[in-house]
Amino acid sequence: MKKLLLALISFSLIINYINAQDKSDWKGGVPEGCTSIMVGKLASTDGSVMTSHTDDSHRTRSWMDVVPPKTYAPGTKEAMYKRTATDSLAMPAYKHTKIGEIPQIEKTYGFINTAYPCMNEHQLGIGESTFGGRDILQSDNGLIDCQRLVQLMLERTTTAREAIKLAGELTKEYGWNDYGECLTIADKKEVWSFEIVGPGKGLKGAIWVAQRVPDNHISVNANASRIMEIDLNNPDYFMASENIYTVAKDSGWWNPDKEVFRFAYAYAPHSRTSFASRRREWRIFDLAAPSLKLDPNAENYPFSIKPDEKIDLAKMVEFFQDYYEGTPYDMTRNIKTTDKNGKTIISPLANPFMPYDQLEISNVNGDWFYTDHKTGNISFLGERTIARWYTMYGTIIQLRDWLPDEIGGVAWLAQDNIATSVYIPVYAGTTDLPKSYKTPGRINGFTHESAWWAFNRLGTLTAQRWGDMRHDVRKVWDPMQKELFDNQKTIEDNAQKIKSVAKRKQFLTDYTLKWGNTAVNKAWELGDFLWTKYDEKF
Repeated sequence: MKKLLLALISFSLIINYINAQDKSDWKGGVPEGCTSIMVGKLASTDGSVMTSHTDDSHRTRSWMDVVPPKTYAPGTKEAMYKRTATDSLAMPAYKHTKIGEIPQIEKTYGFINTAYPCMNEHQLGIGESTFGGRDILQSDNGLIDCQRLVQLMLERTTTAREAIKLAGELTKEYGWNDYGECLTIADKKEVWSFEIVGPGKGLKGAIWVAQRVPDNHISVNANASRIMEIDLNNPDYFMASENIYTVAKDSGWWNPDKEVFRFAYAYAPHSRTSFASRRREWRIFDLAAPSLKLDPNAENYPFSIKPDEKIDLAKMVEFFQDYYEGTPYDMTRNIKTTDKNGKTIISPLANPFMPYDQLEISNVNGDWFYTDHKTGNISFLGERTIARWYTMYGTIIQLRDWLPDEIGGVAWLAQDNIATSVYIPVYAGTTDLPKSYKTPGRINGFTHESAWWAFNRLGTLTAQRWGDMRHDVRKVWDPMQKELFDNQKTIEDNAQKIKSVAKRKQFLTDYTLKWGNTAVNKAWELGDFLWTKYDEKF
């Protein structure tokens, strides 16, 4: 078995670039998209369990909708797809090619269908972050990728533990064909980090591990494997595939006679060298618990930490809007000018969302870089901030066991760059989204019919004179965000007074439609305002 696996590994080095899953959203062969923060119920101000996600992608779809629960006839199949890049449309996108089918179950749950489906009607919420792992583990001898697995979890389970168990069963039988992924899976009581990699070239199955975040802690994943030592004798905090030790040992990635098993170093060691990941891990933990005085250059941080103060929705928004302002890692800090009083200041034209080819022109330094393995050339990318210009959407998912499911689950949903956006509430009982949210944007090019374009235009414009324009934007979004958070309890109390579940869901849907349309209309207005106010100043 060991010789066979080593032979497969050697062979895979030759065919890796032929058969590998798509890496079009990666930079220099390294994943650069998606940050997810997890919050245990005793670490939040109100007892909510939270998970979250920024879909930081150059290609995934910008539209979203709500898929209702469905009933299927016996023998129905559910299609599985392989995602590959396509540049044949108006903008870079993905095409999804059918590669097989698996048996469908009789009844599926309704869910919010973002690019990575995010929450179902029973308060199961999921975030995502790619960490890649060893290339030689990716196998095309499987049917399930990350987006399909998330959908299957939401369609078929109601708790995090059930979702993890289902993932293990499905990927063992039908095979995982993606690279290394982390899913942050939360329900009304707890939140888990689930990390999965492929079984090796030509093989079917998966290798996975899951670790629960303690109730009074928070955790984060930012494109790097985070799970280290595990204790499978403590199933309340750890779960894993049955092959987790054997593959690492047989492949020579772990010597049980010399070292403690650490999942990250066995299956995704290069992910721990990336400052694009480690800097975000540090920043989230430092904002939540400055008393820990964590080293921003450390290779590893604790899997989870207890925050100095409990986390609320406003703090989660602060995390996702962050770009290291005021730290040595702020990319605007050295782009200086002189104001009308002769004082040296950061130029209002300096912004943390510069495209990569502008970094050299602006002499921006940073610790994020990658090496071209073909040429040996090193490319510097500044700093990988938490807020990004290529974010498609973001979610903060709030789950509460003391409320009916249709009210207790809320996916707070923002479009495009979180630093220039606002989160609107989409409840587990919401049955529809505004038309503009359901309208494709990227594949057809610019259109005023798409919500994503309203926020994308606003974010891109604001970055052109960031030092001034961002204040105009926040003057509008901050009061709106505060109003939404402040009104939450009243809206939910009113919803609970409605006895009919159907009418209660319609009440919540109307609320989502109202604020979704309000936010999109205001985003268009803001963009027009900035064009007018700053004409000839950018």
